[in-house]
Amino acid sequence: MTIKHITAVSVAALTLLACKPNTNENMSALNLTQEWDKTFPKSELVNHRKVTFHNRYGIELAADMYIPKNASGKLSAIAVSGPFGAVKEQSSGLYAQHMAERGFLTLAFDPSFTGESGGEPRRMASPDINTEDFLAAVDFLSNCDLVAPERIGIIGICGFGGMAVNAAALDPRIKATIASTMYDMSKVNVEGYFASEDTPAQRQEKRRALAAQRTKDFASGTYERAGGVVDPLPEDAPWFVKDYHAYYKTPRGYHERSGNSNDGWNIIGCQSFLNQPLLAWAGEIEAPVLLIHGGKAHSRYFSEYAFERMTGKHVVGESAKEGNKELLIIPGASHVDLYDDVAGVIPYDKMEKFFRDNL
Repeated sequence: MTIKHITAVSVAALTLLACKPNTNENMSALNLTQEWDKTFPKSELVNHRKVTFHNRYGIELAADMYIPKNASGKLSAIAVSGPFGAVKEQSSGLYAQHMAERGFLTLAFDPSFTGESGGEPRRMASPDINTEDFLAAVDFLSNCDLVAPERIGIIGICGFGGMAVNAAALDPRIKATIASTMYDMSKVNVEGYFASEDTPAQRQEKRRALAAQRTKDFASGTYERAGGVVDPLPEDAPWFVKDYHAYYKTPRGYHERSGNSNDGWNIIGCQSFLNQPLLAWAGEIEAPVLLIHGGKAHSRYFSEYAFERMTGKHVVGESAKEGNKELLIIPGASHVDLYDDVAGVIPYDKMEKFFRDNL
């Protein structure tokens, strides 16, 4: 930031400098891209900068911080991540920028092993470490001079919606949680889509395949990738796969660091989800949770399942509220419609009100 630039920005933007990057000299420095390389246009209503912080495993995480230009005083803050296999230059950054336009300090971060964040080997996933990434973001925000530490919330998108719910069950510093178009990565790995692989024999087959792949990877010294979104699309691809392709494989949402846009996760990357249920303690979350899902999304049942885990109430295809837990169904919306603003259905007004009421 130049001296000339400093004189042109608000006092709040100057205070942003108090949110210092991680300075632990034992951490390796990350190579962060400084130019704007998002899949969405930059807002003139917010200031933006790159920051880093570390989780309790010592992995250094990269994030984009967005702050409203005309803000003053201590701000409510929101950490955002997801979708699963995406990077902060895609949906999470878009959500973060929108919420910053509405007065919140926001932090869109790349999870461990992903994007600009650290962690080796690349393209691994972990129900524990990726939940921890949310908690580490709360650590960082709690120590930022611009943030009111008692007013911190989180947003998880797609597979990181499940991670966000898990984080809320673990950390009472999280005062409000939104999971948008969520996947429960444990449930889908254990059961397959729509419980299509939900037998002991089918699970054992998966375990054998992953065990064989581990042996193969160790021998080769590399980790074989599973592949991102299929490209080119076969004519008989399910409609939701076509939906993913329309986002990740076109200029609409493609990003060079996104696994979904390119060669995907390591084949063994999701192994630990097979026996580590993410939503085991969702019923003990005391803070408010808002689940947002499209009415025609193939994945809607994950949010309905999460709502039932939290409230004991079973609903299908309709909005519901029980205490401070809410399921909001967007009529006619698909899974990917909640990734960006193309369909115009992401309920930013509802999200703003939810966080204003609860932070």
